[in-house]
Amino acid sequence: MHVLSVNTALPQDFSWQGQVLRTSIFKQPVAGPVRVYAEHLAGDGQADLRVHGGRDKAVYAYPLEHHAYWQQFVPVPRLVPGAFGENLTTVGLLEDQVRVGDHFLVGTAVLVAQQPRQPCVKLGFRLQDASLVRRFGEARRSGIYFRVHREGTLQAGDAITLLHPSAYAVTIQDMAEVYAPGPKDRAKLEAIHELPMLSASWRERVARLLEAAEPQ
Repeated sequence: MHVLSVNTALPQDFSWQGQVLRTSIFKQPVAGPVRVYAEHLAGDGQADLRVHGGRDKAVYAYPLEHHAYWQQFVPVPRLVPGAFGENLTTVGLLEDQVRVGDHFLVGTAVLVAQQPRQPCVKLGFRLQDASLVRRFGEARRSGIYFRVHREGTLQAGDAITLLHPSAYAVTIQDMAEVYAPGPKDRAKLEAIHELPMLSASWRERVARLLEAAEPQ
């Protein structure tokens, strides 16, 4: 597993289809070491801190492997590192193989897998197709948000090494399935709800789903 590209951007105003949005989703690859802080990478920012950023979403990684799937919806020239607004474009780091709470050494920083991404309208803005927000959820290729356990530096080419496996069996993909339509697996919902590192917003969401889920 390794980092293919490190991508950053600061908030800017962009216009598309008559809308002007302030966003930092237009991330671009940067060369050399990049400092990892508790809530963001150096040179990176979030335009709307109500739904982006913070400790639970400090660093966002997206697998290069998913680009092959997206070629049926997105012109290939747009599928570049940072296309999904990710800080780290990765190779070998897939959602169904990463457990919530796994600690990874990347450069000198230690990152902890926290949760999947739920897209907003700005993804469609970046890829010039509003339907991609819906497709992103349906595709169940969410990417991974990380907390920063230890600040440090990282750069393109760095290995991603599992440092401390999580004590919990829930994967990032298991959490991503919460967004999927249809009946929910109550046992999985209960396992997610019991995660001590679960954010308040996720705990509330899963609690509502548990109330509606069929007993087992």
